[in-house]
Amino acid sequence: MAEYIFVYTTFPDEEKAKEIGEHLVREKLAACVNFWPIKSIYTWKGEIQHDQEVAMIIKTKKELYEKVERRLKELHPYEVPAILEIKVTSGLQEYLGWLKECTE
Repeated sequence: MAEYIFVYTTFPDEEKAKEIGEHLVREKLAACVNFWPIKSIYTWKGEIQHDQEVAMIIKTKKELYEKVERRLKELHPYEVPAILEIKVTSGLQEYLGWLKECTE
């Protein structure tokens, strides 16, 4: 049985999120991506930053994580992007079946 994950990341704007999200879906590395605007406060190079960003959840299979991470690093505009794996412990079986189908 396949294991499923979400991959969380952020982008500087919606245009970049759409561009990279479409790459991931077309390449069958993700069944779906969701993104929405957020406000972020973080430390970067010793300075506190306040930015508007776009958060993204990438829905995929656990076995594709390394490929997703590699592709994000290739395409991402940030020097050190947030790329975090979140394990999906359960879900609607029909949805998980669709997710599996879209990533094969």
